Amino acid sequence: MRSGFVSIVGRPNVGKSTLLNSIINRKIAITSKVSGTTRNIIEGIYHEKDYQIIFVDTPGISKPLNKLGKVLNKQAYALTKDVDVVLLVVDIESGIGKGDKFLMDTLKENKIPVILVINKIDKVSKETLIMAINEYKDYSFSEIVPVSALENDNVQHLIEVIKKYLKDDVKYYDDDTITSSSIKFMAGELVREKLLQNTMDEIPHSITCNCTKLEDKKDIVNVSVDIIVDKQNIKKIIIGSGGEMLKKVGILARKDLELLLNKKVYLELYVKVIEDWKDKERYLKELGFFDYE
Repeated sequence: MRSGFVSIVGRPNVGKSTLLNSIINRKIAITSKVSGTTRNIIEGIYHEKDYQIIFVDTPGISKPLNKLGKVLNKQAYALTKDVDVVLLVVDIESGIGKGDKFLMDTLKENKIPVILVINKIDKVSKETLIMAINEYKDYSFSEIVPVSALENDNVQHLIEVIKKYLKDDVKYYDDDTITSSSIKFMAGELVREKLLQNTMDEIPHSITCNCTKLEDKKDIVNVSVDIIVDKQNIKKIIIGSGGEMLKKVGILARKDLELLLNKKVYLELYVKVIEDWKDKERYLKELGFFDYE
């Protein structure tokens, strides 16, 4: 048995969560086109007969605009240490930006193998891909692996490459465990995903979701989720005219929850206003955003 820990890092919206879902072959991290969708540390566990790889999906690293942003950056940086290998995911369409260069310089200091994952290759020509690979070769990565996380293209090859860097011989999780995230956490995240997907233009980062109740009954699971917003007008948008938006989000989230739990779900959603919650340490801790030293 060979095992180890792999941290997935990169700028916002490069496809880190989509890559994790593709590797695990299950939806364990929410995705959307909104940058900064991932806010918490999510572990996905990949199993093979002789291998177990623990992947850690981290928030996208970017210039922080509030205390929440600073906490998320600290979380991401902290998880580039004490792992066996780091996957630096980049978007081939965006090219090498200042954020990428800063990350590359930071990762060099850790002296941990870094595999560059060039994502979204389904969006470009082979010629563009070759040019990108040649450009990134100047940065001395341990490996360079192009993939399309969305199309699951070359993802298995990436897994084979990662295996070379695994150092442990410990089985950390049972074979049927695919994530360390709790069901309550995933319930809140699924609601937030549906909000991001359906109110994308109006609500970029002003919401978070907290599952306050998850009761597993004989024939049904009762779930309650608080939707936290920072302004009254955002609350009105989420509820929608006659409650239509909240109803739509609830229906979509309930379907995903029923697939996740393999059981009927009764879902209740509540919208609460906490002004400037992203800058208040008390609420950040209550909502699961912990500061990293």
